[in-house]
Amino acid sequence: MSNIIDSLEWRYAVKKFDALKRISDENIEKLKQAFNLTATSYGLQPIKMVVVDNKKIQENLVPHSFNQPQVGQASHVLVLCVEKSEMKNTVISYFNKVQDVRGTSDEIIAPYKKMMLASFENKKEEEIFVWSKHQAYIALGNLMTVCAVEKIDSCPMEGFIPQGYKDVLGLEPLSLEPVLVLPIGIRADDDMFADFKKVRKEVSESVIVIE
Repeated sequence: MSNIIDSLEWRYAVKKFDALKRISDENIEKLKQAFNLTATSYGLQPIKMVVVDNKKIQENLVPHSFNQPQVGQASHVLVLCVEKSEMKNTVISYFNKVQDVRGTSDEIIAPYKKMMLASFENKKEEEIFVWSKHQAYIALGNLMTVCAVEKIDSCPMEGFIPQGYKDVLGLEPLSLEPVLVLPIGIRADDDMFADFKKVRKEVSESVIVIE
């Protein structure tokens, strides 16, 4: 337990990355796997992650990130997106995958599949988007924890202009709506925030135990 707590103590929202240092391909692969293994509601995975590994493109994203320099300095920028597709297709694709992987029969799957299709059919587009965005936050937390364990620095961001990201990254034809940004890399030696003590409530103030 102490190792994971130590890693979370080490983590902070980096304000300045060392632009000359890169994350290894091995660790990028770990983050891809971690994203793909993130728990999502119903297991539907209505989100995608775009990995930006191009300094020129990263610099082009900075003005659409309210000029936060970390986006340009980072080794890579992870952009979490919601898929803007028909949930009917997502549900059908999921159950096809279940049958491929587990060999589950139509007889067992049919009732659950019918229930899920009916559930989404009655939801408005905005409701589905909000629900999907919640899944992206789960993935963000998972990625940040993996980054901490692997000693990869990160800086979670909500402050950016989605349309600007869509234009720079060409996300419109892919029906992707960017919702969260996570620059990752190695903290700069002169980032003074690295030495700041964490300001948190006492555990007894933030956690309620019911016995």
